[in-house]
Amino acid sequence: MELHEIPFEHRMAAHCETGTVTALLNHAGMQLTEPMVFGIAGGIFFGYLKSPDFPFPMFILRSKPGDIRKKISKRLGVKFREQTFRSREQGEAALDEAIRQGRPTAVQVDFFYMDYMPEWQRVHLNAHYVIVFGMNGSHYHLSDSYYKQKSQLERQKMLTARFAGGALAPKGMMFYPVHIPENPDYEKAIITGIRKACFNMIRLPIPFLGVKGIRKFAGKVVEWPAIARNMDDLADRVIKINIFLEDQGTGGGGFRYMYATFLQQAAGIVNDERLKIMSKEIMEIGDKWRNISYFAAKIGKSRDLGPERMKELSAMIHAQADEEHKFFTELYKLVK
Repeated sequence: MELHEIPFEHRMAAHCETGTVTALLNHAGMQLTEPMVFGIAGGIFFGYLKSPDFPFPMFILRSKPGDIRKKISKRLGVKFREQTFRSREQGEAALDEAIRQGRPTAVQVDFFYMDYMPEWQRVHLNAHYVIVFGMNGSHYHLSDSYYKQKSQLERQKMLTARFAGGALAPKGMMFYPVHIPENPDYEKAIITGIRKACFNMIRLPIPFLGVKGIRKFAGKVVEWPAIARNMDDLADRVIKINIFLEDQGTGGGGFRYMYATFLQQAAGIVNDERLKIMSKEIMEIGDKWRNISYFAAKIGKSRDLGPERMKELSAMIHAQADEEHKFFTELYKLVK
């Protein structure tokens, strides 16, 4: 039985993609924190999405899957080997070879098949990332930033997860770092990341992205009762507001707490104490998102979803739009 295991330090993280990229960079000798990876990549975002691909409107709180890795590569000079595959056999062979070469390798998977996680947490989501650091004849050895310890997954389940169909199909996607620069310009990368995040939040001319997306969310949430199938469906959708803001890899407050930590750490690197003040402001904004998430969970669980409650929820979200427009306008001026 073939057995390979790379010494690898497992750590939990707030989000699977930032956690995975951070862990791979740390293993390769680049000491970055997860908030720093998130901030340099300009990961903070908002979008209110409705399309034929979604049975119900949804919102997003961070940049699209894969963007963190690409922006870190561009802004810090890190190079990743990235591959997708047409067949399961090719994908399995390439992953096995990377492990034989001693390279911990990130793979994109459907979260549903990660059977070491509690069953109630597992949903079909093709944009989950885990790190493979070992294998034997029947299993892969994994580091999943959402799980408290190293774990294992059967080979067949891994193949199924890596080649799941549907939206954001992974196509066997895998990546690992092949070049770490000796003296990356962290200050420039931080400023670039902040500027891009501010641009995305307040200057994109698209009505459902950034602060405009928060306003659209606020305006549309009062219409949810009319498009829900029934009260149970509406309650489920409102409760998901809490799940997206607090549980699905955000670290709480819709990634706003993580961004606050990034600004706190960035202040020392770029030698600008004003970023610490902005850190406190976005932390308070995260608190208000948390209030929204708790309110949504409360009215969803109690089925208290009449017009007045939905208007109350809408008003809270509108207020957040005002807060974030003010915050990102000030932050943009600071780094301009």
